[in-house]
Amino acid sequence: MRWTFAFVVVLVGLPITDAHAQPLSPFAIAKATTLLREKYGCLGCHRLGEEGGQLAPALHDVRTRRDAAYIAAIIRNPQQARPGAAMPRTRMPDSDRRLITRFLGGDVAMQNVAVREPAAATPAPADANAAALYRTWCAGCHGITGRGDGPNAKALPVPPARHADAATMSQRPDDTLYDTIDGGGAIMNRSARMPAFGGSLSPTQIRALVAHIRSLCRCVGPAWSRDGTR
Repeated sequence: MRWTFAFVVVLVGLPITDAHAQPLSPFAIAKATTLLREKYGCLGCHRLGEEGGQLAPALHDVRTRRDAAYIAAIIRNPQQARPGAAMPRTRMPDSDRRLITRFLGGDVAMQNVAVREPAAATPAPADANAAALYRTWCAGCHGITGRGDGPNAKALPVPPARHADAATMSQRPDDTLYDTIDGGGAIMNRSARMPAFGGSLSPTQIRALVAHIRSLCRCVGPAWSRDGTR
């Protein structure tokens, strides 16, 4: 709590780039910090002050490195703002998006600008493609071989799941794995540092990732969760 209020004091003194907006209140700043930390999984990859991951640029000083339009665009649609970015497009209410945009120094006016929606994600029917998806979206924390030893693992307060651990993974149904990838760790009562990837990956791609995880652990889910078609 001490850190939160210290961070609030620092940010209140920073300019808000939207000329027509009032400075954020301490309550709004605390809410934005909580959303980034506990709801949307942003600190799984980004740092905010003294906490967070190490895979992506820090958030607390992003306004000193990027202009307001870019900040708004990358929050709204990472792949459109920066093609090839391994940052998931986070589904959130517009009110949360506007608050986070202002908090980080973005131009909230950009939130009202219509953008061309990206084409549907390309399905991943082949195992090789699923492995590539895993390297792009998962290996930073879980490791290439699913041993929970990715380069970002040590920066996380909760160790990432070891997908190669058959004893553990055989207790998790496929639909639990799917829902966690799609909606993030928080909605499954797991680590809030696990972001949701459903805004960037198609259902076919998520199912391919689930199948790839099964290949890493060389296991299947619990018997009660299987439909008998395996």
